[in-house]
Amino acid sequence: MQDERRLDVLRAIVEDYVSTQEPVGSKALVERHGLGVSPATVRNDMAALEEEGLITQPHTSAGRIPTDKGYRLFVDRLTTIKPMSSAERRAIAVFLDEAVDLDDVVQRSVRMLAQLTHQVALVQYPTLSRATVRHVELVQLSGTRLLAVLILSSEQVEQRLVDLGREIDDEGLAALRARVATASIGRIIAEASTELIDLVAPSEDGGVQDAVVDVLVEAMSGHRSSERVAVGGAANLARFGDSFEVSVRPLLEALEEHVVLLKLLGEAQTGGMVTVRIGHEGPYQEFASTSVVSTGYGPGDEAAGNLGVVGPTRMDYPGTMAAVRAVARYVSRILDEA
Repeated sequence: MQDERRLDVLRAIVEDYVSTQEPVGSKALVERHGLGVSPATVRNDMAALEEEGLITQPHTSAGRIPTDKGYRLFVDRLTTIKPMSSAERRAIAVFLDEAVDLDDVVQRSVRMLAQLTHQVALVQYPTLSRATVRHVELVQLSGTRLLAVLILSSEQVEQRLVDLGREIDDEGLAALRARVATASIGRIIAEASTELIDLVAPSEDGGVQDAVVDVLVEAMSGHRSSERVAVGGAANLARFGDSFEVSVRPLLEALEEHVVLLKLLGEAQTGGMVTVRIGHEGPYQEFASTSVVSTGYGPGDEAAGNLGVVGPTRMDYPGTMAAVRAVARYVSRILDEA
C-alpha cells in the first residue's frame, strides 16, 4: 500500500510539473489530487522518493521536480497509452488522407505531430522496399535521346534523360519498351532491379538497352533506403525556456544533421511499440535534457521508417506517446493502401 501511494505521489508530481513548469509542494499535491492523506504523510513520501533518486529539490525551493529516473518509472508504470479523442483522430485522418503523394504524406505527418505534441517532430522518409513499379515509359526526344519515366505504387515519379549513343528507330524503341515493361511492371523494386539487370547482355542494339537499364536501376536505387528526415515544429523549442545554451543550441544544430536525427529516432519497430528514451538514456550526451518518443511505421508488419518527437524531459508522456502511435498507424495505413 505504501509503495502504491508513493507511486501515486510520483505520478502527481510528474503531472503537475509538466503542467505548471514549477516545483511541486506537498500542500499543492493534496489539494489538487485528493490523495486521501495529510500533507505530512505526503512530505514523508516525497522524502522517500527523493532518497530513491526519483525526485529532487531544485535550488532552495520547497517543491520537488522529477529526475530522469522518476520519469522513467512514471513511463514504465503507464498501464495503457491513453487514446486520442475522437476529434483528434478525425483531424489526423482528414489531414493525412488529403495527401497527394508520399512526400506530402511525410510533410503532413511531421506538421501534425508537431501540432499535437507541441514538440519538435521527426519523420524518416520510408524505405520503400515493398513499393512496386506501376508503369515505365520511354519517350523519344530525339534519335539518340530518351526520357525514361518511372512511376511507383507509392505515387512517386522519377524522370531521367538517357543518352543512347546511337539512334534507335520506332520498331526498336517499341521492342525495348516491351522488354523493360515485362521485366519491371508489377514487381517490387528489388525484384524489378534484378530483372532489369538480367536484360544486360551482348546485343545488337549497340548498348542502347544497357543505357536504359542503367538509368532505371539507378532511379529505383534511391527508393530502397532512405536517410532523409523531415523536421517540423522547431519553434516549439521555445518551450525550453531559459536553458538555451544547454538544451536548445545542440538540438538546433542536430536538426541539420539527418544521420544524428536517425540515431535519435532509433531502430524502427512496428506493431504499435512506442519507445521512450529519457535524458541520458539517449545516444548523445549533449541531449541529456531531452527525451525522444518514437515508433516505427510501415505497411503490414514491415518497418518502413521511424517517426517521433524530441522535447524536454518535462513533457506530457502519455499524450505524446498516444499522438506518436496514432500518426504512425495512419501513415502505415496509407502506405498499406498504396
